[in-house]
Amino acid sequence: MARWQPGARERLVVAAVDLFADQGYDVTTVAQIAERAGVTKSTFFRHFPDKRDLLVAGQETLGRLLAEGIGEAPSGATPLEAVAAGLERASTAMGPANRELGPRIRAAVAASTELQERDALKSVGLAVAATDALVARGVPEPIAHLAAELGVLAFKRGYAEWSEGERADDDGLAPHALAALDQLRAASTALG
Repeated sequence: MARWQPGARERLVVAAVDLFADQGYDVTTVAQIAERAGVTKSTFFRHFPDKRDLLVAGQETLGRLLAEGIGEAPSGATPLEAVAAGLERASTAMGPANRELGPRIRAAVAASTELQERDALKSVGLAVAATDALVARGVPEPIAHLAAELGVLAFKRGYAEWSEGERADDDGLAPHALAALDQLRAASTALG
């Protein structure tokens, strides 16, 4: 096994998603994932503590980019305008490989309660990062929390649309996430 080849982390994620889709999450072993990725089990454990963490790889990066974008929004930006800036920044971390994996990841998550729980924790982590960044801008906590939750929902909706959409659309994730945020903002007016 070629442990020295670059991209082991990415190959592990792809291998895991393929195996989860083919045979299910519960029966897939770390050894199978490592073998499919062309690495050893010890290389697997250098990158991930367990197989659950494969599908939330990059969460810390997304949270950091989201918070940075919010923090760097213009000083007069509304909370949702700051969230939009965060969504734009976080979208830069999502490339063609993320787009291709999207539908398979969603299928694997839908088929496993354990992965659904992990996915929910990912959403919570992103919302906390966004809330903290908004509070640091002086936004009151209840408003910051609501804006952050809308941002996470917009990110998820935008990602779903982008990853399942036409491949000729090479604008990236940001326009989809921002459109979803605009739709949610408009829908929130109907809440009364």
